[in-house]
Amino acid sequence: MKHEHGSGSASAVYGLGFIGAAIYFISTATGFWMGALGLLKAIVWPAFLVYEALKVVGA
Repeated sequence: MKHEHGSGSASAVYGLGFIGAAIYFISTATGFWMGALGLLKAIVWPAFLVYEALKVVGA
């Protein structure tokens, strides 16, 4: 049985993006629950990125 593994560099980029997004969202939070919401946003930051990119492109 052959197992295929994902790219380690892609995981590293996502991990660094998560850390950066978490720092940004938490530093701009006005309270505890906004900070907790910031952590949730940091998990799904690629979705925000793709959405904004498609908005700019006009797709």
